[in-house]
Amino acid sequence: MIVLYSYWLSSCSWRIRFALCLKGIPYEYKAVDLVKGEQFSPEFEKLNPLHCVPVLADDHVVVSDSYAIFLYLEEKYTQKPLLPVDPQIRALNLQIASMINSSIQPYHMISALKDMEKMFGAETKQWAQYKIDKGFLALEKLLKDVAGKYATGEHIYMADVFLAPQIMQAVNRFDIDMSKYPTLRRLSETYKGLAEFYASSPQSQPDACISQ
Repeated sequence: MIVLYSYWLSSCSWRIRFALCLKGIPYEYKAVDLVKGEQFSPEFEKLNPLHCVPVLADDHVVVSDSYAIFLYLEEKYTQKPLLPVDPQIRALNLQIASMINSSIQPYHMISALKDMEKMFGAETKQWAQYKIDKGFLALEKLLKDVAGKYATGEHIYMADVFLAPQIMQAVNRFDIDMSKYPTLRRLSETYKGLAEFYASSPQSQPDACISQ
């Protein structure tokens, strides 16, 4: 069985939990408490020297980084595909996921904000809000004319898997005003109606509320 090393509040981990639920792939959940520093243990460092979650172990294959994990799952477990066949829509999904993975989420990682505060004494919440708003403005412009029920049409795909946790984190942790992004706000309401979204959400995880 697949083993997922995850932290309940991690949006990167949430992406993979969401993808696994959508594809109907059973997995074992192994909690890594980032607040207590369990990611720095010798055992976890063997899995990911960057000390980040998620990490996925599938028999003898170990993959870290949510983008890489998603593509691994998509290629090996072909049921309920989360990437479209159409090359243009496929590229758009990859683009949206990459924007979130590289240009939005890294700027509000717990570790990054703590390092910034420690090194520069900076007001980290305002910095995170600025970077999220900048990214959301780009995503809104990109999706407003192509979105259907889901981000890139009438089927749920990779873009949605990455968008859903990002929007929830932006609202719940950083008080982002989603009225500025009507397309993203509408999509987030759609996600909330999915059983897979609820099952993969932070409050549904076995380590929920253990540490905050």
